[in-house]
Formats: sequence, C-alpha cells, structure tokens
Amino acid sequence: MELKNVSTKELVEELAKREGVELLSVEPYEPYSITANGQTISDGGPVVILRIWD
Repeated sequence: MELKNVSTKELVEELAKREGVELLSVEPYEPYSITANGQTISDGGPVVILRIWD
C-alpha cells in the first residue's frame, strides 16, 4: 500500500491510536492558540491537532 493513496482522514485516525500521539480537537468557532519556537498561531476551529512526541 502506498501512503499517497491513503486519505488524510485515515492517516490521522491511525496516528491518533498510537502511543506518543495525542489528538486535540477544536470545535467550530472555538478559539485556539499555539506557541512554539517564539511563533504564535491564533485562529478558530474547526481544527484537529496532533501532538507527536515519539
């Protein structure tokens, strides 16, 4: 199976099941903010964020 033929939805669902991965869901119109390396991103949902530390 080539990963380029797998949908993004399927990839996210598979990654979310693994150790070392946390899935964060932001509901529509809910504000969120991410700061990393001195850069901040602020926006509103919907958005799915994968926190991967593996």
